[in-house]
Amino acid sequence: MITASLLILAAYLLGSVSSAIIVCRLMSLPDPRTQGSNNPGATNVLRIGGKKPAAITLFGDSLKGLFPMLAGHLLGVAPWVLAAVGLAAFLGHLFPVFFGFRGGKGVATALGVQFGLWWPIGLCVALIWLFVAKVLKISSLSALISMSLAPLIVWLLWPDPVLIGMQLVMTGILIWRHRSNIRNLLTGSEGRLVDQVGGSDQD
Repeated sequence: MITASLLILAAYLLGSVSSAIIVCRLMSLPDPRTQGSNNPGATNVLRIGGKKPAAITLFGDSLKGLFPMLAGHLLGVAPWVLAAVGLAAFLGHLFPVFFGFRGGKGVATALGVQFGLWWPIGLCVALIWLFVAKVLKISSLSALISMSLAPLIVWLLWPDPVLIGMQLVMTGILIWRHRSNIRNLLTGSEGRLVDQVGGSDQD
């Protein structure tokens, strides 16, 4: 229990390290919480600073989900601990203790958790995201569709009730965090991937 507790705490603290805020500070860019959509995520960093800082932010956010899950595997923890670790990293990104509990929307970190759980799961979710993004060219819709299908993918590839439950919780929170995007999608005002600016965040 001590190992599990320390791993869960470490996952939350790592998740609380905001890649967007740190990248913007290091690259002398405006605080993403005060510019654009005010969301500390890769999409808003793209809007503020361009592709390079956005890519670094996306990579950093993914690693926050990946590393704790890999650590859990190396320590040989039970599935329920893996589930708790994944949720802790995800919630750390959404509600970072180091940045006033004001975080992003969690797509990249959730994907990192999925790759860390088992790489075929992450790959399936990522491929769905890429396919929808290429066809529909709407990032938030790609995230909503791929993450909505993620519980089914976990069920098919690793049908452990606890892990399926973890993904259901993450998917539910992601949908809730994207409620403004859903409103924009319904009204036809959601930004597209081809847009250089505008639209609303999904990370």
